[in-house]
Amino acid sequence: MDIASSLDVKQASVTSMVQKLGELGYLNYEKYRGLVLTDKGRAVATGIQKRHETLARFFSLFGLNAETQQRDIEGIEHHLSPATVEILADLATFFEKHPDTLKSFVKSRKGGRGLES
Repeated sequence: MDIASSLDVKQASVTSMVQKLGELGYLNYEKYRGLVLTDKGRAVATGIQKRHETLARFFSLFGLNAETQQRDIEGIEHHLSPATVEILADLATFFEKHPDTLKSFVKSRKGGRGLES
């Protein structure tokens, strides 16, 4: 799939960013062969993926539907500090280990309705 069309941006913007990411050591680009992440780029990508998974795990505990989760995660994930994401991961783990506490919290909200009610 073409990067420019999938992101709805101009090809020149993609070319410029690919060159910049290459200069910064995040990827290697070979014309007609494509992009390959470097170890540095792979580490950043893994961190982004873990952050996204943490937020999805956290929001799904409260009954948010997939569409709402995706929209909200895309809206906030780039603004949260690593410390905040770590707290949300810990909180998700806490609720997973204490399902009765999670049920009590959900029940305490507006007469026991979940977030999507």
